[in-house]
Amino acid sequence: MPSVYILFLSRLILGIYFIFNGFNHFKNLNFLSEWVKNKGISAPKFMVIFSGILLLIGGFSILLGAYIEIGILALTIFFLPTTFLMHDFWREQDPQMKMIQTVNFMKNLALWAAILSLLFVPQPWPFSLGY
Repeated sequence: MPSVYILFLSRLILGIYFIFNGFNHFKNLNFLSEWVKNKGISAPKFMVIFSGILLLIGGFSILLGAYIEIGILALTIFFLPTTFLMHDFWREQDPQMKMIQTVNFMKNLALWAAILSLLFVPQPWPFSLGY
């Protein structure tokens, strides 16, 4: 029975993490757009807005336990390009930036693995809206 509460706590932490970061994309739209532009990515404002929406979809899906496959797909669409294009540590020359980008790259891989593992938790989840 405690595993039910551990799953709920992990959903709460992951969901809030992604929701917080999704809203952060809108709050810091101009700053993040400049960073995306400096990485040479087209339509930087659109990409920041789009990625913020993906984070919100994924975060609410995990938090509420509803439409899990859609939420994980949204986060996968977020993580694939973000991890490999925005946190390309192998291109960094500055040692401090290389370390920061390496940490973010590895963090993204770990978060992506964590959410993918949720696909194997039987649904509907306890304390969820289901679907």
